Amino acid sequence: MFTIDTDTNLPKNDLYPALNKQLAALLAGETDLICNFAQFSAFIMQTVEQVNWVGFYFAKQNELVLGPYMGKVACTRIPFGRGVCGAAAASMQAQRVADVHAFDGHIACDSASASELVLPIVVDGDLIGVLDIDSPIKNRFDEVDQVGFEQLLTTLIQGTEFDWSL
Repeated sequence: MFTIDTDTNLPKNDLYPALNKQLAALLAGETDLICNFAQFSAFIMQTVEQVNWVGFYFAKQNELVLGPYMGKVACTRIPFGRGVCGAAAASMQAQRVADVHAFDGHIACDSASASELVLPIVVDGDLIGVLDIDSPIKNRFDEVDQVGFEQLLTTLIQGTEFDWSL
């Protein structure tokens, strides 16, 4: 059984490298996409404070389809260009939103969410989907969080086989 160190008293600059080492150990020996993405979601919910939703949407044609996640029931399909997730998918750029209620076209799946960080998942130049992280705290995510989550996402991608045959 894998034991997670949930010591979140580390300074933020030290937290993400420590989490990345734990994530690499958690995913070691497993390459299945659904398994790894589900484990990633649970891992983040257990280790990162002030997060109320974390999960994935997969790109299928011109929309995002809900994948593994932790949190309240969520929107199942999001068109590219709509909401924070759709903006990240359409632009293939990270979206860090301090106040989702001020974001034009925000889709409120969980009314408790106040800020959001969405990172596109790109493998071999192709958009696979997005990682969506919500917080009930405004201005929860800064550049350190974004870089930290980008590193965690890289570890996830490197340890995962992107074979869509289930």
